[in-house]
This record gives sequence, structure tokens and C-alpha cells, in this order.
Amino acid sequence: MDFTLPIVNATTAVIDRVSAAFNTPVACAVVFGVHIDGYLVAGGLLIAFIVFQLSRKSYKPPKKPLCEKEVDELCDEWEPEPLCPPIKEGPQIDTPILESAAGPHTTIDGKEVVNFASANYLGLIGNEKITDSCVGALKKYGVGSCGPRGFYGTIDVHLDCEAKIANFLGTPDSILYSYGISTIFSVIPAFCKKGDIIVADEGVHWAVQNGLYLSRSTVVYFEHNDMASLAHTLEKITCGNKRSEKIRRYIVVESIYQNSGHIAPLDEIIKLRDKYRFRVILEESHSFGVLGKSGRGLAEHYGVPIDKIDIITAAMGNALASDGGFCTGSARVVDHQRLSSAGYVFSASLPPYLASAAISAVNYLEENPSVLTKLRSNVALLHKGLSGTPGLQISSHVLSPIVFLKLNKSTGSLATDLDLLETIAGQALKEDSVFVVPSKRSTLDRCKLPVGIRLFVSAGHTESDISKVCSSLKKVSASVLSNHN
Repeated sequence: MDFTLPIVNATTAVIDRVSAAFNTPVACAVVFGVHIDGYLVAGGLLIAFIVFQLSRKSYKPPKKPLCEKEVDELCDEWEPEPLCPPIKEGPQIDTPILESAAGPHTTIDGKEVVNFASANYLGLIGNEKITDSCVGALKKYGVGSCGPRGFYGTIDVHLDCEAKIANFLGTPDSILYSYGISTIFSVIPAFCKKGDIIVADEGVHWAVQNGLYLSRSTVVYFEHNDMASLAHTLEKITCGNKRSEKIRRYIVVESIYQNSGHIAPLDEIIKLRDKYRFRVILEESHSFGVLGKSGRGLAEHYGVPIDKIDIITAAMGNALASDGGFCTGSARVVDHQRLSSAGYVFSASLPPYLASAAISAVNYLEENPSVLTKLRSNVALLHKGLSGTPGLQISSHVLSPIVFLKLNKSTGSLATDLDLLETIAGQALKEDSVFVVPSKRSTLDRCKLPVGIRLFVSAGHTESDISKVCSSLKKVSASVLSNHN
């Protein structure tokens, strides 16, 4: 009696019932006249394939090893990638070398020149009181600290300098950094992390850009110094986005932009900060000791309470004629950096004599407020003298100590524009002993603002210095740009 047919019929009936129960067709295969679940067949084949792959050798050594001659030939033929990219052909610019202090007058190649290339805003380079304080600190502490602050590099003069800056600005506390430019790109990553949102001005200089990059945060740029663009950007980020309320959000701006000489409208920024609930990080390297009735910076200039700004950073190599930098704010903001800021934790602390120089510079500013009047008078005088310069126009703010001259009409090429400006600066130095520099940028710098000639005005400049630089630039620019056209 043949039992195959009843078994097949029974199996088919079971499969049909399962298909009806789950409303899903069940794939089958017939092997030796018996229906078998297709998934079992596929699974079995997959397992067999995996076992086969695992049993194979991942690497088969060459049947015949290379002889010594073949190895040498391969080594001779191998060409490694160059360590540095090839240098593009173009004009090679000789960097002027200073042979004396970078005061209002300095020496280059044995010749005295009028110096508008150093950010010595208060004219304190060579100041007798500051020099004496440095000499005293050198005798007491030596040249360097030879250690980071958190281990064995904290010296009493560091604490005195931090307290002096905090008291001067009216903040609870401050913290010193050893190198000015590293301050901002150490502070930003200390607070901004992956997943945070940073809204930054597209005109910020390279140190701020580097801090944004190191933070790994989501960075959104708004148009340079354009408050309508900032408001639109903040609205776009926050409107209907509940997730953005649960993450940290920052606005990053400069008080006086190094790449343009423009001044940030802090009063409007604070209004937007309060409306959209962002934190503000303000870079004040070119406004500390310059703006405001007593030189306390952008907040004093606009009458904004200092506690409205969450984090303030500044380099001390400009107005204070020292070096290093500081960050100031609440006690919690400062304490957080002592354990989480790379530039503070891993760098040897600021040389004591530089901290002493910074203290003396702040004391000088407090005791001689007339130096700010002199600085602003010089800025106004330079603006007046440079108006009508052939082919160049002033684009900086009337109160900025960075007087920025850009081309009236760009050539359309950044390299060509920079070449023209370099030529003007070079001829002014060679023919009239006037030292000015164009706004050079690293290949790492992503700023898209126009290049120009930056003149750093000092309270130490005289009227004759300003008259000399104005007449020189007018004469040289007329000659260079007319020949180019």
C-alpha cells in the first residue's frame, strides 16, 4: 500500500491551514515528493555558505617568496607622498624684521620707521613703570614658571593678575592663559560639545574658527555684523524645534572684528539672546582697554550689564602690551576651565613677569584715563587724513583702533587683491619709512571678508606720524593702482 500520497495530502492541508490562519502564503519546496518549508531550505543553504566562508583561509602566502633583488627593485620604485604640498609659483614676499621694540617708532633693516603694524593701542610698549615691574618680577621669580597651573605652576602674581582683571571688569572671577591666541580656541571647546549649537558671525578670525572646529558642535554662520541675519538664524533654529530647547546654544561674536574693524552691536545681540535664550561668548582682544569710558570694553561702550555676557575672552598682547590671555565670567565658568580647558591644563603657566606687566598696564589705564582720549583723537585724525585715498576706502568703524583700508574695486581674485596691497605696503616702507601691513590670511582661514590694509592706531602716535602715513599711502596707492589699471 502506498502511503506517500496521504502524507503529501496531509502536509499540504496543514500548510494551507497555517497560511489561512496567518493570512500569509507559506513557501514550500518538494524534495523527494515531500513538501518542505522553503525557509528551512534557505536557512540550511545560508548556514552551509557561512561555514564554507569561515573555513577558507583569509590569506594565501605567495608560493615563491621575493628574492632580495626583487625587494630592492620594489623599494627603488616606491615614491612616498610628499610631506608638504608643492609650493605654488608666485611672488615671494620678504617679511620685515624688527630690530627694536614694536613701539610707535621701530627699527627695520637699520632704519627707523613709523610703525602702524603693531596693536600697541595704549602706547605702553617701553613704558617705564611696566618695564620696572617686569625687572622686579624677573629678579623675584625668574623667566618662566616651568609647569602648568594645576600642578606646580601657580604663582601668587598669577592670582593677583586674575583678581585685578576681574575687579577692573566687575566680574566675579577670571582665569589666565599662557598664550593669547589659544585662549578663545581653548575656551570654546571647554563649554561647547558635540550636539550643541553655535551661531557665529562669518567674519570671525582664525582663532575663533579653530575653537568652533575643535568643539565638534553644530556651527551655523550668520552674515557679518548683520542683526537681521542673526535674528533670522536664531528664529530658524528655535521655531518649532523642541529638541533645541534641551541642548546648549551659543552666540559667538567679536567685539571689534580683526578682519574688518567693525564693532559688534552688543545691545541688539543681548536682546536677541534674551528672546531666544542663547548664551553669548564675546571675544574682546581688540576692545579690552580701548572701548568704553574707562576702557572696560564693549559692555561699557553700550551700557550693557557685564553679567549679561556669559563668557568674555581677550588677549593681553594688544592694549596691555604684555602676552597671554584671560577669560572672565561667573565663578562657575572660571572653575570649569581649570579642569576642562586644554590651553590652561596642559600649558606651562604664564611667565610671572608678563602677569606683572599686565597688572601694571591695568593700573596705568585706571590712573591715566586721558590715554583713551588721545587714542580716539588719533583714530579720528587718521580717518580724516585717509579719506579720499586713491583706489582705497575706509571700511572700519569710526571708533575702532583698527583702521581697515580695502580696495574700492576688487580685481575679483583674492590673490591679486592681496598682491596689490602687498605692493602698496612694500613701497610705503621702502620709499617713506612707513610700516603698514595687509590683512594676510592663512590657508586654514575660512573668512570670506575682503582683504585690506590694517593700520593699528596707538595713543603713542603723534600728529606728524599720522600725517606721514596718510600722505605716503595716498601717493603710493595712486601710483600702484594707476599702473595696474
